Amino acid sequence: MLFLAIRHLLSRKKQTVLIFLGISLGTLMFTVISGMQLGMREFIEARLLSNTSHIQISARDNIIDRDEMTERFYGNQPVDWLVPPAGKREEAHIMYPQGWFDRLSNDPNVTGYSPSFTMNVIISHRESKYPSSLIGIIPTMYQQVMDLQKYVSEGRITDLSEGGNKVIIGVSMLKKLGSQIGDNILISSGLGELRPFKIVGTFSMGMEQIDDSLMFASLKDVQTLNKTPGQINGISVSLVNMERAHELASQWQLTSRDKVQSWEQANAQFLQIFDFQDYTRLAVTAAILIVAGFGIYNVLSIMISQKRKEIAILRSIGYPPKMIMELFLIQGIMLGVTGAIIGLGIGHLINMYLSTVSLGIGMGGDNTMTISYAPSIYIEGFLLAFISAILASFLPARAASKLTPLDIIRSDV
Repeated sequence: MLFLAIRHLLSRKKQTVLIFLGISLGTLMFTVISGMQLGMREFIEARLLSNTSHIQISARDNIIDRDEMTERFYGNQPVDWLVPPAGKREEAHIMYPQGWFDRLSNDPNVTGYSPSFTMNVIISHRESKYPSSLIGIIPTMYQQVMDLQKYVSEGRITDLSEGGNKVIIGVSMLKKLGSQIGDNILISSGLGELRPFKIVGTFSMGMEQIDDSLMFASLKDVQTLNKTPGQINGISVSLVNMERAHELASQWQLTSRDKVQSWEQANAQFLQIFDFQDYTRLAVTAAILIVAGFGIYNVLSIMISQKRKEIAILRSIGYPPKMIMELFLIQGIMLGVTGAIIGLGIGHLINMYLSTVSLGIGMGGDNTMTISYAPSIYIEGFLLAFISAILASFLPARAASKLTPLDIIRSDV
């Protein structure tokens, strides 16, 4: 049966080659597009997780509500506010951090946690002034949650442990300020006081908006700058299994007034973009394979029309309809499988080449495109080509199996 299938395909070489190329192109495009998109996803997720904990516990803003204030002070009496109450009642901070520390220390799902205090500041050096976010951390605890040290280009994150108003800033901010390691910069919290901080290191996370807006200092130094000793407004948590982040965040939120977010919730917009990319990738590949499927259908239909006499001979010497159907199904499957394997192989080689091309835009450590070689790409590509080949082959094969020698002879008369 396999020998007959090969002979039939070789009898129409041009059509067979065209369909073979169509399937190969479809799987090739799927492999390349998937490798690029999933590679970009891996790059972005790595950068997000390098700057985002698995679970982030933060203080909930205590926003003043006009209706609540009216009811509290005036009851049910109608009140026409000339200037409605608005804003926050107080600076947001975690009310009972020790309770969280005890809970996280005893949770087997937690590998580490780090308290922090984040505030908006104005930094200045000579004539340069820029807004920034200053994050106060305990370096030894912060390293258990996020490995910041691997992004530190100069200095060490542990230098902040000594205190003494030291700061590590992004390389982009260092250039904007026109300063260098060892210089002192002035930092203002907006409370009317400028404090000098010494630059002891720089970091680069490969994303300019981060390198240009974040600074790290000792937690106590930041608390002192903000005049809120002992307060924190965030706790970063790392888990044994990051896939359980959403589940655990939801459980913890039920018993706390603080805001508890998983990394998926904090980066929901990015994840929605990833979903849209998946739909686009599958739609483009499906369109290509549908065209290739119609090609298989047309080739087999024409082949059946031209091989009617051979089908009649096979039927007359005892081939049942089931074997005739198998004959043409095998031809379609051979086209799909062979085209998929060749397409996936060429696509893999193209991806290997793309991973060496320098883009010069800082996407990775060596400024080259990040390409994914996930096994799921090749499995999905093969299955798409295989299924499209079977579906496109079924109708012609079924039609061929219904032909009888008598019908063929009568149609040729």
